[in-house]
Amino acid sequence: MSTQVKKKRAKFQWSDAYLYLIPWLIGILVFRLYPFIEAFRISLFNQRIGRPTEFVGLGNFTEILFGDSMHGNLFRHSLNVTFRYVFLTVPLVLIFALFIAFILNFKIKGIGFFRTAFYIPSILGGSVSVALLWRAVWGNRGLINSFIVIIVNGLNFLPFVNIYAPEGWVPVGWMVQGGTALVVMAILRAWQFGSAMLIFLSALQNVPATLYEAASIDGAKKWRQFFTITVPIITPTILFNGIQLLTAAFQEFNAAYLVPAQPGGPNNATLLLNIFIYQRAFEQNNFGIAAAASWIMFIIVMIIATIVQTTSSKWVHYND
Repeated sequence: MSTQVKKKRAKFQWSDAYLYLIPWLIGILVFRLYPFIEAFRISLFNQRIGRPTEFVGLGNFTEILFGDSMHGNLFRHSLNVTFRYVFLTVPLVLIFALFIAFILNFKIKGIGFFRTAFYIPSILGGSVSVALLWRAVWGNRGLINSFIVIIVNGLNFLPFVNIYAPEGWVPVGWMVQGGTALVVMAILRAWQFGSAMLIFLSALQNVPATLYEAASIDGAKKWRQFFTITVPIITPTILFNGIQLLTAAFQEFNAAYLVPAQPGGPNNATLLLNIFIYQRAFEQNNFGIAAAASWIMFIIVMIIATIVQTTSSKWVHYND
């Protein structure tokens, strides 16, 4: 061992600060790393509670990726639904969060209140109560259909005696039609834009005001300043928010489980990957298939995130 290495080891001093890292380290090992490795081990077995465990190698992966069994067909269908959900929600949330952040960046009276109000849905959005409320809002006799009744029948029938059952009108089945159920879930995700909005707001506040002043002198309008100055400067933030939202969208569970009348319904139109995994594991007692599906989801997210990160050099501009 060299003298230089010995000197470096000799300089190490214990600090009480390391004690505060122990709970974090235990949490990472017990609740993150161990389940991650254990899920892969389970995916290699035909594991069911109360039945003998049988080693199948990559059989579970092969079955859900290429097999003609019920598990394989449903998995590929859920993969298709999840991709449509992700590519619908991520751009929607990014655009909406950036738009609201741009508005809230103006220095007007009471802006702090509005920033807090717009952030609150992000805190409540993942709760069970909000998911159930969303089902009520988009139900056959919900708030959205009530507004449609008012628009269709005009405002001359007050005091809303027949608001829920006007003659000749059939309520729109938002959550019982496959074409609209996924859109309703995407709108729920877009409603939870608060975290992305705050990050965008912080990035917008760091854009040098001198650039806007120079552009104004040159005659550039506000919309041109936004696309030629603001957007290029905050592209690192767009990249960060995009990857965060991408990961969260792939892991969506509450909305698909609670908002439809049946989890993943109607007719599996909202059967996201997490719903498929939950049903295989806890309803059909097939933990091997569920673990294999979870690992495939992890690989897909890693591949997409890597592609986005790799191609970001062509459109992300860093202030070096």
